[in-house]
Amino acid sequence: MTRIALLLVGAVAILVFAIVILVIVPATSLEDITPSAKLKPYAGTVALGRLIYVREGCVYCHSQQVRDPAFTNDERRGWGRPSVMSDYAYDKPHLLGTMRTGPDLLNVATRLPDRKWHLIHLYQPRLVAPWSVMPSFRYLFVVKDRADPLDEVVTLPSGQAPAGKLVVATAEASALVDYLLSLDRSFPPALSSVQKEP
Repeated sequence: MTRIALLLVGAVAILVFAIVILVIVPATSLEDITPSAKLKPYAGTVALGRLIYVREGCVYCHSQQVRDPAFTNDERRGWGRPSVMSDYAYDKPHLLGTMRTGPDLLNVATRLPDRKWHLIHLYQPRLVAPWSVMPSFRYLFVVKDRADPLDEVVTLPSGQAPAGKLVVATAEASALVDYLLSLDRSFPPALSSVQKEP
């Protein structure tokens, strides 16, 4: 066997080993996750809002994973109990995130349950959090002279709306808020997700 053939066989063996260890074994071990009874699949506007969350790149700045207290102070921050596998039973793709430029959002519905707050925050984050570095998502809103009966009007602080106009959330902005308000994993996890103490 030549050196090139031996190198090629070694490279293929390493690749196969990596696929088995990093892809196949974890996938098979996660197939039988029992979701908590309170966890519901994403549907309707919540599912649409999740797609918008992904499209707008929210996952690049916000995690959805409350970490173990042995590693971080997430629980002391009021972000909820540590995440477990069953919290993600319906998440495909998973939106755990890798960075926290903004706060963790896994339990944002318990910390910030006010729909109006979220709409203002999406329209202009610094109106509710002056220190925020989050970009404005104004293009998810329209400015109108008057509201139609089914419009969701954003109640902005005095002097922040365009003069004589109303800011109205589009269906996408409303769906994104529906998704954010669905992020609540404060309930007890499924028993199969809780590791037994030694």
